[in-house]
Amino acid sequence: MTDKDAVGLRRRDVLATLGAVAGGASLAGCSALDRDDDGTTTALSDERARDLAERFAPTLYFDEQETWFPTDPRPYEVERDGEPIVDGFAAFDGYTERAREADGPPDPTVFYHGVEYADSPLAVVQFWYYFAFDQFTTNFHWHDWEVLHVFVDTESGDPQLYVASSHSGRVPNNEFLDPDAERPPRILSELGSHSSALSVNDVADRFQRLPGDGTVADITNSAIEGFEDVADIPIAYGLPRDEGSRLPYVIPELDGAPLYDHDRLPSVERADLVADELTVRSFAELTSPPTDLPERATGLRFGYASRETDADVAYDLVSTEELEYITAFTGPQLSFEFSVPAVAEDAIAGHITTTGVPWDQPRYGDPAADVSEPNHRAALADRYDAIASPSSINSVVAAVTEAITSDDAPEDEGLTTRALSVETVALLQSEPEAVPTFGGVAVLRGVPDGDHRLTVNGAGVEPHSESVSVSAADGGVTPAGVEGEIPVVARESSLKLEIDGEGADADLTDLAVEDDFAGRIYDAPLDGSDAVYLHRGGAYTTELRDSDDEIGAYRVNPDDEDGVRIDDPRTGKAPLAAYLADVAAETSAAVDAVSDGSDDDGSDGGTDDGAASPVQELARVLTAVADAARRAADRADAGSRSRADESLGTVSDRLGRVETRLTDARGDLPTELATAIDRRLDQLRRRSEQALAASTL
Repeated sequence: MTDKDAVGLRRRDVLATLGAVAGGASLAGCSALDRDDDGTTTALSDERARDLAERFAPTLYFDEQETWFPTDPRPYEVERDGEPIVDGFAAFDGYTERAREADGPPDPTVFYHGVEYADSPLAVVQFWYYFAFDQFTTNFHWHDWEVLHVFVDTESGDPQLYVASSHSGRVPNNEFLDPDAERPPRILSELGSHSSALSVNDVADRFQRLPGDGTVADITNSAIEGFEDVADIPIAYGLPRDEGSRLPYVIPELDGAPLYDHDRLPSVERADLVADELTVRSFAELTSPPTDLPERATGLRFGYASRETDADVAYDLVSTEELEYITAFTGPQLSFEFSVPAVAEDAIAGHITTTGVPWDQPRYGDPAADVSEPNHRAALADRYDAIASPSSINSVVAAVTEAITSDDAPEDEGLTTRALSVETVALLQSEPEAVPTFGGVAVLRGVPDGDHRLTVNGAGVEPHSESVSVSAADGGVTPAGVEGEIPVVARESSLKLEIDGEGADADLTDLAVEDDFAGRIYDAPLDGSDAVYLHRGGAYTTELRDSDDEIGAYRVNPDDEDGVRIDDPRTGKAPLAAYLADVAAETSAAVDAVSDGSDDDGSDGGTDDGAASPVQELARVLTAVADAARRAADRADAGSRSRADESLGTVSDRLGRVETRLTDARGDLPTELATAIDRRLDQLRRRSEQALAASTL
């Protein structure tokens, strides 16, 4: 699978990373869950915490489409069961009303918290920002807390590390080691989600993943090591809409209706959410990935009131100690439904997101718990005894691409892949939180050992789902898809392949799908039944394996069907021989259609002496292969192993003749068809050998 555009990470980049990790290197975003404990911390004195907060107070840059800004949650506090809480409805509606009345962001506030590690010169000042709501392509929820950690050496006064939060612990944070001590940090806030990207170079309001034009990159997360001239690409969430990626947003719903229609949100209107031009009602409403979504543009700039007089909005710095009496941030659960391919009707996987109280989180007391880059943790551990060394955890990694028809194949009979024009979201059904891709790459960190179901959804594309088996014994990194690539297909071009194996005689364990030109595009464990969405412009081999390692194969070359269903799938000689017959007959018909029985001058397509032309000879020997394979299938079904193998031997002999006839006819065949025959010959040889070796009839 090739033909990748510049947007997105290329498959070989991902594979290089996986190989590097297996060889002992670190994958960015994989902080250790099984490491030794960090040293204990104590709160900094009020004066020291305030001094550090004022020195490192960040400048915040927001998207021009942003509607929610850092604020003080206390105006939305209510009492419930005698406990002080912040209610989601009250915060969302109250913030919207006050913003409209004030004609600007109400109560602009950034909260800070400072700790120091025991018997160590390492201190950390945290900057916490509260937003009344989070609307994204997934993970939308009431309340939203984001955090920036600034690690500081109190002896030298120099900052050691910036860590800016990105969505959740499953997503690699944006981090920078050894930042400039004279330049306070800058944060680029992602529209709607408020995920925090760093800006440390001279281009203040843009995110730069790689160095260039005399500037340093905005992150020092470790990179993917590519081959030859492939650039190293750091694994961190970044800021996708600032890097050329498209990101469609979804309208949050509650009880089946848009949230802005809820009777407890009288102040909220459709215009108070992310703008229409960036929004879809659901991923399923589009027939193809959107290509007209606007890129990010900078809007308001927030600065600390006592330092930046030219900021668009001046914010106050307030200690989190003033908030720690609040016991909860509440609101009814908002869900995002993931489509999961299944036989007959697709299933739905519920996905939920909750918001906790910052002062109850481990990272509030131990900020190093939020360091997602192992090289950064290793650097801190080398400098400070209080910080434990990193150790690997499990990650699932895949590049999500789009399957399209190949120009090298006959029309609608072969695929390639390219970078997808939009970001997608990935969900492990064993976990409650989905993660967005960045540059087309999904990285899910901290995945427990065991079997999981990975599902990928995106705007305008069919869902993809597969089983993945994760084990720390395998090096801690599990590539999903085929060698780390998951091709998805636009809804307008899709075909659903269903495998109904519930009543199969064999214990089916694995399902793979190969396209004649793109190669293997699906390969995953199979438990009973499964469904895969394919591009109807491909020509496919569907391979099944059972618990005895027996193989079956089925040809899928769709015309106008809405779907293809394989009932009672089998393994062994009979299905493999039937596959050989189908492919040979299909190819013979395609070759025969080239001459169509006559030339333009009205002749029968043969030579001057009446002999068959090379093209006709090729079609005939392919038909002979199909006939011999069909006999082999019939004999296997009748229980005659020896006679089935005799016919399969004939198939092998005739495949040699096909190769000879193809050499003679190649000059008279369209290049695309000749290439397709080459690829099918490889399949036919491999499957005929499997059929001969099969123990099961």
